[in-house]
Amino acid sequence: MASRGLLVELLLPSAALLVVLLLSAGLTDAQGLKADFYKNTCPGAEKIVLEEITKALSVAPTLRGPLVRLHFHDCFVNGCDGSVLLNGTKSSPAEKDALPNLSLRGFAVIDRVKAKLEKACPGVVSCADILAVAARDAVALSKGPSYPVLTGRRDSRRSVSNDTNGSLPPPFLSITQLHTLFASKGLSAKDHVVLSGAHTLGTAKLRSLLT
Repeated sequence: MASRGLLVELLLPSAALLVVLLLSAGLTDAQGLKADFYKNTCPGAEKIVLEEITKALSVAPTLRGPLVRLHFHDCFVNGCDGSVLLNGTKSSPAEKDALPNLSLRGFAVIDRVKAKLEKACPGVVSCADILAVAARDAVALSKGPSYPVLTGRRDSRRSVSNDTNGSLPPPFLSITQLHTLFASKGLSAKDHVVLSGAHTLGTAKLRSLLT
């Protein structure tokens, strides 16, 4: 019989794809976003992201889900603005210091991607776009489909731990409470169901599935 600490891995990349598409379109100010935003300023940007994500997943394939989750946690708090990546201080904790974000993984991978891009095109590619493209690549490299990512997001300089309060759904909410939370983000019950599909890509502790 399986132990409670067993890690269960479920791979349904198509569901994860829908999640990333919803995040990229529904929780981002679409003004100014377009395909090939960096065509003239950093033409190899998406290739660099793909190369680094491919390297990372070849060593740690369990990061596929966490990279999508990282994008979700960024977008669900004040929009897709890269604020989940910012570091805080003891007196001013950032979003990543909030309880719901303490289990996030993949920061080091994003840091490596950013370093490569800064070397190729200093100060050009936003961290918010890196998260969006990295999530897409994580899905594609999980035998899911690839798709164009509209880019041109701007990074926020604000990252406050308290901003996560009431924004990220805790595991104990009822279905009605979850629908209400998603509605506050401009998302329908159908969107909620689709976004929940992100849990089919990655790993989870068995006790999380039993509660």
